[in-house]
This record gives sequence, structure tokens and C-alpha cells, in this order.
Amino acid sequence: MVELQQIAAALYLVAGISSLMGIVLAAPRLSRTAPAGLLLGAIVQTVAFATMHRGESTPPLTDLPMAVSAMAWMAVLFLLILMWRLRLPALTAVIGPIAFLAVFIASEQVPQVQPAAGVEAGSLPHAHVMLAGAGLALLGIAGVAGVFFLVEHRRLKAKRPLGRRFRLPSLEALDRVNRVSLAIGFPLLTLGVLTGMAWLRRVDGSVWGGAGHQTWSAVAWGIYAGLIAARFFGHQGARPAAASAVAGFVFLLFAVLGVELLT
Repeated sequence: MVELQQIAAALYLVAGISSLMGIVLAAPRLSRTAPAGLLLGAIVQTVAFATMHRGESTPPLTDLPMAVSAMAWMAVLFLLILMWRLRLPALTAVIGPIAFLAVFIASEQVPQVQPAAGVEAGSLPHAHVMLAGAGLALLGIAGVAGVFFLVEHRRLKAKRPLGRRFRLPSLEALDRVNRVSLAIGFPLLTLGVLTGMAWLRRVDGSVWGGAGHQTWSAVAWGIYAGLIAARFFGHQGARPAAASAVAGFVFLLFAVLGVELLT
């Protein structure tokens, strides 16, 4: 299982490097091979997860490194789906190395993780992690697309051509990624919050424990609710939406992972 995770991580890194070299060297062939690397990595990681659950000692998906690894896996899958309709080599150059780090670090932690047992290993904890992780993955893609949108928008406004070697996705494609990722990611994040509350109720008999992680996550959810309202009901422009996606994901990442690490 560890070896499969590390193979998947290596494939993600190769895909990211291939995409970056394709952009820098203006080599479309390299850029076209990057999605194949991501797909192979996702397949290998899927097999790794299946192998993990067939073993005698199953690491809990609720463990932080494993949860981050699952989130990276879902981010790669969502990116592949988006790339089916859009050309997004620049996003591959970023998501690939990030997925590599997440999966590789998790693979190093697996031998130290205690197996799940009893009620805590039931469907609610895993549903919470998968739904919240899927939401985080999509909102992360929206944030990365937002960064590239702001860079490309500023370049076009300043009339500073990058040349053929540094082609970025069009503003229209990046804005579409933003819209789709937010429209799907926020409901998934909401379902993740609800299943987390149901899990807590099963364990403690209450839907709110008042822990720092819960408080910060609730604040992040409220911020994203406002961003969604502004984007889809407030006629927010593409550039402010891109900036909001970046800022929102940075705060969400701190609320979900940063607070967990600090405490």
C-alpha cells in the first residue's frame, strides 16, 4: 500500500514537471503527456486505497495525512474532468507537485497510523472526510485558477506579452473553472460539515463541541456562503471573483488544516 502511494506520488510529480517543461519550452507534446501522468497516478492511488481497506490493519481516513492524501487524489480527479473540456496545462504544473507532496508525506506516515476500530471507523467519519475533502479539493482548484486569472489579467492590462513559451489558459477558461469549482465545491463542503455534525452527535450527543477546529471551519463556511452569494446572485465580476476565490481558499486551508496542526 505504501509503495503504491509513493508510485502515485511520483507519477503526479512527473506530470507536473512535464506540464511545466511543456509551458517553458513551448513543447505541446510534453504538455499533452501531463494528463496521462495524472490519470495513471490517480489509478494507482485508487488501487492503493482499495488495498489499504483489504489489509489487516486499516489506517483511518480521519487521520490528517490520510485525509490530505485523499483530498489530493480528488483534486487530481476533478482537474482531469475539467481538462476533458478545457486546456489547463498551467493548472497541471501546480496541482501535480502539490499532489506529490500530499501523497508522499501521507505514505511516510502510514506505518505510524493506528488502525481504525469500532464505531469511529464507521461510515459517518469516512463520509465526512470524503465530502469535506472533495469540497476542499474543488475550492482549491478555484483558488489556483484565481491566481492564474489575476496574473493573466494583470499581464494583459499592462500589455506585457509573455511570448509563445509562457502561454497561460485564457481568462474565459479560468473564469469557467472558477464558476464550476465553486458551484460544486461549496455544496460538497456543506455536506461535509453536516456529516461532521452528525458524527459529533453520535460520539458526544451534541452537534457542536465548541473546539477551535469547528469554530474556524464554521467561520470559513460562512465566508464561502457570502462568496457564493456574491458570485452567483450578486453579479460579481470575474476579477473580484478570482481574488475572492484565492483569499477564501487561503482562509479555508488555515481553518481546516492550519488550526488542526497548531492544536
